[in-house]
Formats: sequence, structure tokens, C-alpha cells
Amino acid sequence: MARIVLGLGTSHSPLLPLTAQQWVERGEDDRRNPHLNLSDGRFLSYPQLEAEVAGRYAAEATLENFTHQWGRAQQALDRLAQELTAAKPDVVIVVGDDQEELFRKTNIPAIALYYGQQIIMRPLASMPMPPWLLSTGVGAGYAMDEARQHPGEPRLGLFLIEQLIEAGFDMGAVSALQNAAEQGLGHAYGFIIRRLLGGRSIPLIPILLNTYYRPNVPTPARCYQLGQALRRALEYYPGDLRVALVASGGLSHFVCDEALDERILGAIRAGDAATLCQIPRGALNSGSSEISNWVTVAGAMQGRSCKWSEYVPVRRTPAGTGIGLAFLTWAAEAST
Repeated sequence: MARIVLGLGTSHSPLLPLTAQQWVERGEDDRRNPHLNLSDGRFLSYPQLEAEVAGRYAAEATLENFTHQWGRAQQALDRLAQELTAAKPDVVIVVGDDQEELFRKTNIPAIALYYGQQIIMRPLASMPMPPWLLSTGVGAGYAMDEARQHPGEPRLGLFLIEQLIEAGFDMGAVSALQNAAEQGLGHAYGFIIRRLLGGRSIPLIPILLNTYYRPNVPTPARCYQLGQALRRALEYYPGDLRVALVASGGLSHFVCDEALDERILGAIRAGDAATLCQIPRGALNSGSSEISNWVTVAGAMQGRSCKWSEYVPVRRTPAGTGIGLAFLTWAAEAST
């Protein structure tokens, strides 16, 4: 059987490869964003949000605080990287989301798995991106500065697709790219390769959830069920493999909702499947939709306790725009 030797979750925000000073600059971008998503399902412009919040977070939106928060986040990432190294996985399965790096809105599967021999990253320069993303080093932090390659795991990947179909999931299956100049794996996977694997050639299996683009967005309950089915499929695998599972993305953004994030993390720590399966749809728009990636891995890690977690609520502006940065690991063995 394939044994899950580590489960972890990590944010992959572009704030993480940037400096604290650059966080200030990203706050200026927030002020120009006309579609800031709130957890009640509304989208507001920055002036509308500012009118509601009335500068509540001005004391947090400072370079001094950003410097402290940046340090906490980097220490958390270092710990995740160390735990991943210590677990010695033969393969890493990353549950993330695709933001038109591989798929197009003309045809996006709700759930897909990439089982190719080689994972090819899509260069950011090949996508319509804000100029700052191309000039600040974020591309390198996401392993998307060029069409970098990383080993996949075709045998286990194909097995998982077949088992998940048997379990009732209509899986998209991707084994290669049609056009490497205009397709590739995205930042949800490249961040793990670069920051947590540190360039080591441990085979990767990307699971791609359509968290962003309606109408075929899997519900939280379906994501949790997918995680449970993934764990069972790994237990059926005839080979002896050490597997690490990674949830990539989230938590709340582009307005930081600390109450929502703490509710999610609290449910994960408590093993509260009901809360995770009943997250309101309005709370999972835009970047906050990546919480579904965490729900999927939580389903796979059902019965295993949380070893450790760190939460950093970043508010880049007085109106509270930003992100809830989160980092967590589950115990290797089921709790008794």
C-alpha cells in the first residue's frame, strides 16, 4: 500500500516570495481593485469597503508589522520544508487549483489529475499578468520564471484516476501538454516545488480543483469526500510508497477574514468534518475558494490529529484587504 507519511497545508500567496516592503506596494494595488470579495458573497470596490470598515486596520497596515509577519511566515515555511524532508516521501501529491495556467474557461474539469512523466511549469511571461508580477521575482518563487520541468509519477497517478472513477468521481485526466508555449502547471504547484521541496526531484502528482470558475465548482462536501476517496485509493495501491499530501493555497483573500479562517483551522484541528463540509458558498469566491484545497486534504487526513499550525492575518490596508496566511501539519498516524 501507499502510506501517507505527512499531511500539510500552506498558503502560496505572492506575498511569500516578496519582501515586507513589497507588501506595502501590494496594498496600493488593493486600492485599485473593483471586485474585493467578502465572505458573505458580496464584491465591493475599495472605496465601498473602506466606507464599511472605517480604517479599522490602520494600525496593522504598517511596514513594521509587515516585517514581523513576514518573519513569522518564513519561519512557518521553513518548518514545513523541514518536516517534508524528515518524512522522506517517495511522492508528493499536491491538491491545488488551476487559474487558467493549464486549462481555459472554454473547458475546465471540476476535478483533474496530472499523471504525466514530466511536470512542465508555465512561465508567467506567457500569461496576461500585471507588470509587477513579472518584475519582482515572484516568477522564480513559483518556479514559473521559465518552462521548468519536474518529475511526475505516472504509475501511481494513473492508478489514482482509475480508483477515483470507481469511487464515483468523474475525473479529468492530463498526461501531457498540447501546447507547451501556452500551457503548463501553475503557481499552486510551483510554489511547493520551489519553497518546500527546495528543488529536490521528488515526484509530484498535481490534483487540480476548479475552485474559481463557475458553474462546475465542487462543493466543500464533495471536496471532503474526494479526500476520503483519495486516502482509500492510496491504501489499495499495490506498491510500497511513502506519500506526502499537500493542500496549496488560501486562506481568505483578497479581504482577510480572520473569523472565517480561524473557524476553518479550528474545524481541522478538531476533526470537525461537518463544519468543513458546510462552508457557505459565498465564503468561497475568488482567492478564498482555495480553502477547498484544504478541505480535500482534511478529508484524506480524517482521524489524524493536527500536530502544529500557524496563522498570520495580513491586512495590507486600513480597510483590511490582504490574506490569511496559514500553515499546518497533520500527524503521520491516525489518533487513537
